[in-house]
Amino acid sequence: MRMSIQFALNHITAPHLTCRRLIDLAAELGCVGVELRNDLIEKKLSHRPFFDGEDPAAIGAYARERDVRLLGLSEVYGFNAWSPEMADKVRSLIARAERSGAESISLIPRNDAPAYSSNERAVHLRTSLAAILPMVAEAGIRALIEPLGFITSSLRYKREALEAIEAVGGEKYFRLVHDTFHHHLAAEREFFPEYTGIVHVSGMSEQQLTAEEMRDEHRKLIDEEDQLANLAQMQNLMAQGYAGAFSYEAFSPAVHASADPARELSHSFAYLLSALR
Repeated sequence: MRMSIQFALNHITAPHLTCRRLIDLAAELGCVGVELRNDLIEKKLSHRPFFDGEDPAAIGAYARERDVRLLGLSEVYGFNAWSPEMADKVRSLIARAERSGAESISLIPRNDAPAYSSNERAVHLRTSLAAILPMVAEAGIRALIEPLGFITSSLRYKREALEAIEAVGGEKYFRLVHDTFHHHLAAEREFFPEYTGIVHVSGMSEQQLTAEEMRDEHRKLIDEEDQLANLAQMQNLMAQGYAGAFSYEAFSPAVHASADPARELSHSFAYLLSALR
C-alpha cells in the first residue's frame, strides 16, 4: 500500500548501493520511485559506472518487477552553455532514459558565476532549451530543469526557468525541479506546482550557518531540527495541487556512512507523515 506522500530516493542519498539495491530499498520503504545518477564516480562516492555497467534496459526491467518507477536520470551539468559537446551529452542521457524506461532527464545550470547580464543569461538559457526541445519531444520524455540557489549559480530562480520554457513553447516537455534546499538559498517566495515535475527534499540542522555558507555536504535527512522549512514548503506545494514525488536528495557524508539507511529513512518519513497529517 502506497504512502499518502509519494516518497522517492535519489541515488545520492545512498551512493554506496548498487542500482538494484537502491531499487530494493525503495520498494522496502514503500517509495514510488528512484532517481539514478551518472556523476557518482565524479563525486568520488562510488567506483561503479552509470547503471553499474549493466544494460539500462535490465535495470529498468528490474525496477518494474519491484513496482518502482525510474523517475529520472541525472544529470546534464552546464546545459545552459550550449555547444556541440553539450548536445552530445543530452542525446546520450536521453538514449539511456529511453533504454531504461526512465521518465525524465535532469538539466543542471552552470554554477561558476559566469559574468553575464540577466539578458545574456536568458538568451543562453533559451538557446539551450530550444535545442533540447525537439530531442525530448522525439523521445517522448520530459526534461527537468533544476535552478540552483547558490549565489554562484547562472540560474537561481524558477521564475526565470519558467519564462524560458514558455518562450520556446516547451510547456509539454519541460518541468521544474523544486528543491527545498535551493528554494531556501535563493529566498524564493513563488511556487509553481503545475509546472513542477519533482520535488527534492533534504534537511539541515546547523543553526549557525547563513544561507551563503550552506553547501551540499550539509544536506541531511529531515527531522525536527530542520532549518530549511521543508514542512512549510511541502504543505504549500500540496495545498496548491502538487501530487508528485518528494525525492530524498541528501549529500551529507554522515548520511552516506549510515549502516542502516532503511531505518533512518523510515524515521524521517514517519516524522514528515506525522507533522503533515
